[in-house]
Amino acid sequence: MRIGRGDGVADEAEAIPHGGDLGAARRSFPDAPEPWIDLSTGINPVPYPLPPFEASTLHRLPSPDDLAGLKRIAAAAYGAPSPDHVAAAPGTQILIETLPRLVPWSRVAVIGPTYAEHAAAWARGGHTVEAVPDLAGAADATVVVAVSPNNPDGRVVDSRALRRAVASGGLAVLDQAFVDLEDAEQAAPGPGLVILRSFGKTYGLAGLRLGFALAEPALVRRLEAALGPWAVSGPAIAAGCAALADEAWRRDAAEARGRDAARLDRMIHRAGGRIIGGTRLFRTAAFDDAPGLFRRLGEAGLYVRRFPERPDQLRFGLPPDKTAWCRLSRVLR
Repeated sequence: MRIGRGDGVADEAEAIPHGGDLGAARRSFPDAPEPWIDLSTGINPVPYPLPPFEASTLHRLPSPDDLAGLKRIAAAAYGAPSPDHVAAAPGTQILIETLPRLVPWSRVAVIGPTYAEHAAAWARGGHTVEAVPDLAGAADATVVVAVSPNNPDGRVVDSRALRRAVASGGLAVLDQAFVDLEDAEQAAPGPGLVILRSFGKTYGLAGLRLGFALAEPALVRRLEAALGPWAVSGPAIAAGCAALADEAWRRDAAEARGRDAARLDRMIHRAGGRIIGGTRLFRTAAFDDAPGLFRRLGEAGLYVRRFPERPDQLRFGLPPDKTAWCRLSRVLR
């Protein structure tokens, strides 16, 4: 499916719907009980226990040494060859927006269906964008974008196969926002390969706005120049340094969220759902009456993710506590 055109102007498009919009949920279901339980995102519902911030992280601008320390810890956590292979940003979304502006006009293949902002950003950058179902459909592309594990179906793409699918001199973009708690390959950057890693989803701290691109140093420098100075806040640097260095917490979180995902699968099956896929942080399922279930959940103050292009499917994030699990169970029964 053709998404954008290559005349320097992106096709006009409606705003892309995202999870987490509880304002829209309240408008749709004004009589639902409070507090709402937001299951519409893939954010870890059990956040990392941050230590207290030093007051200086708020009082002063982050220094180059502060940022360099974060990049060293991120390189070790993500398996990058060196801190020079790491660009830190205020969330991966800004990296998704910035990359297309640094690349000459290209034919871009986005393996989908997937996170819609990738195709939209490349189209806004004036590139010719096509949604393809797999790597075989990307044969003529100079840029190939894949999300692995994919949102919303959890599909995994091998990074070596992705790099082979790109012509010499081209670019492969691998968004691994959901890989931290999975058993899937955690890819390392190399020539022609950019890897995007999300901090907020894994650590349940999406509001801090922190993300990373792993790439060859020359591209890292261009990304950092495009983002400008002080792109990452002092509190985000402090949080990233603490959390990314805590390997034990990450292992425990992977095990705990795996148990939660299995529990959610059992509840979905009992409700007549068919699991399409997902990760340890979300599950996507098909239902015979998905619109009706979405309405019943909304009336009960539970917000899940629906997909206009796939009205038979719903995506469920993980409930954060016993009360939320019980509310979800009552509706699914």
